[in-house]
Amino acid sequence: MEYVIFGESHGPAIGVTLTGVPAGLELDLDALQAQLDRRAPGKDATATARRESDAVHILSGVFEGKTTGAPLAMVIRNADQHSGDYDALRYTPRPSHGDYPGFIASQGCQDHRGGGHFSGRLTAPLVAAGAVARQVLAGRGVTVASHIAIIAGIWDSPFETREELEALAGQPFPVLDPEAGEKMRGAILEAKGQGDSVGGAVECAVFGLPAGLGAPDFGKNVEGVFAQHLFAIPAVKAVEFGAGSAFAYHRGSQANDPLAVRDGAVVTETNLAGGINGGITNGMPVVFTATFRPTPSIALPQRSVDLRTGEEVEIAIKGRHDPCVVPRAVPVVEAAAALAACQVLGI
Repeated sequence: MEYVIFGESHGPAIGVTLTGVPAGLELDLDALQAQLDRRAPGKDATATARRESDAVHILSGVFEGKTTGAPLAMVIRNADQHSGDYDALRYTPRPSHGDYPGFIASQGCQDHRGGGHFSGRLTAPLVAAGAVARQVLAGRGVTVASHIAIIAGIWDSPFETREELEALAGQPFPVLDPEAGEKMRGAILEAKGQGDSVGGAVECAVFGLPAGLGAPDFGKNVEGVFAQHLFAIPAVKAVEFGAGSAFAYHRGSQANDPLAVRDGAVVTETNLAGGINGGITNGMPVVFTATFRPTPSIALPQRSVDLRTGEEVEIAIKGRHDPCVVPRAVPVVEAAAALAACQVLGI
């Protein structure tokens, strides 16, 4: 399946078109909406004050409750825009945002309100696309689950079982260690009170992918496929599989995953490789961590440039922004992982 996301943060609507959706899928619209509700703001004090229902509407590709195989188009109406907050920023790009490169790429014609097409608001249709992918994967016995791994240097406990990770799906702040979660919340609210923001990471696992999928080659390498989908999420700046950068501190004797036989199947006793060897799935869960930068839209004064005059200026950003995107990014990461898993399976 392939998808195209359309719309802008402060436009009338945002949406996504999915092609290659198998015909005959009995689409569960309640389950689809439930994924969007997980991403929507308003469920926790650590999120933006923007209020959107994120109700999804199917425009095409579904007839009498089942997918037709034609392009599946979904739209989500925008309702709670404060476009005037961005008038002063039209020609003074926000540091570390998509404003300046977007201005250059569009020859100055981009919609600057709320970040336009670069806004985190556009992750809502991504979640909708991922929700469809999840339902396709369920028919293959493949599931996706995740948790907040770290925020502001505070770590959650690592997951041990599929069940404990999947049990977090309905929580607005999905962590395995409640005490760590409260510390994370405190760090977010402290930064928010100071007009600042914090970053963090989401650990995600895809369960049920069989061994032998993918290839070492460009375009088919499983790590590359997942990375391409994950880096399309705004604010993702690093993706690590298994132990990731920690391998730099290991010896081979510490880093290898010993092979064993369990219930007649070949498995690895550990999963430091994250379920992938040689660009090919090895039958273990595909486990990765996606790291998010701190939200660049902060209330503190920042240096910028007036693109009309070329003069250096100081800007003050107004508007409503997440002091940390990580809690609401959990279902977004899962959506990207589900779409990647479909590609790996050849769907």
